[in-house]
Amino acid sequence: MAVDITLLFKASVKTVKTRNKAIGIGSDSTKDEIFKRSGPKCGFSRKAKEVISNITKLKDFLLQHRKDYVSAGSLISSDLTRMTDNERDQIDQDAQIFMRTCSEAIKQLRNEAAKQVTSAQIKEHRGAVLDLIEMFLRGVCKLYSEQRAIRVKRMVDKKRLSRLAPEHRSKVQKMPLVEPKEEKTVKEGSPEKSVSEVLDNPVNLWEEDRVEDELSPEEIQMFEQENQRLVSEMNSLVDEVRQIEGKVVEISRLQEIFAEKVLQQETEIDGIHQLVVGATENVKEGNEDIREAIKNNAGFRVWILFFLVMCSFSLLFLDWYDS
Repeated sequence: MAVDITLLFKASVKTVKTRNKAIGIGSDSTKDEIFKRSGPKCGFSRKAKEVISNITKLKDFLLQHRKDYVSAGSLISSDLTRMTDNERDQIDQDAQIFMRTCSEAIKQLRNEAAKQVTSAQIKEHRGAVLDLIEMFLRGVCKLYSEQRAIRVKRMVDKKRLSRLAPEHRSKVQKMPLVEPKEEKTVKEGSPEKSVSEVLDNPVNLWEEDRVEDELSPEEIQMFEQENQRLVSEMNSLVDEVRQIEGKVVEISRLQEIFAEKVLQQETEIDGIHQLVVGATENVKEGNEDIREAIKNNAGFRVWILFFLVMCSFSLLFLDWYDS
């Protein structure tokens, strides 16, 4: 039965160390270490850590300025953001250069790892490390792409809404010009018009509000064009979806045909395998039969030779005996 004596071993090692230290032997602690410390790390680990650190810094920077960067084109905080469009463009440019540099560094590390003469285990480990670093870089690139897509979408929405702003402003400017005329007509009318008369005609107030809320022909035309554009986009999307659906159906049909062909080939391959196995067995049996035939022929030849020799000796004996 195995007994765990790890604690006893550790205590013995500690006792020996204490005794040697008291005597003065083994002042060099590095020589007495059972598990020696690992040597200096190779350049691959250092460079890989630098790449990971740079990618992490980029990720932290993007997350830190995400709110200010994404708020470009926002109608709520367009004037309160601390970041200008030039700064956002500079962030885009620097981020793209940074990601390109990291990608080139990963490719360079991969090439160096492939050129170095090391064991298969170390090569596999370095390849896995580079794959993980590349996945991390792809995640950061995806984060940046999402932020940029949100920014572009908001800018486009702001441009679309800005087209309606001048018309709305002109409408607001025209309204004060009409109000003095209305006041003038009210003043010129009979002063005996009281609040009761206004309350007796709520339909007129409703009609006035409805007239004010009606859209101008330019706005109606613009909304119709926007509606037509959206309808055309939806139709094109529907057509694309139908085309993709048809392609998917065709791909599924081809996959079914491919699966059937594979099954047929599998049965044919099994039949060929059985034929090959049978042929191999037949060849083995034929070889055995040939060996047996060769052995039988050899024995038959020996017996014939022996018979002929005996006949020769018999003739010689009879000839000698007659003489």
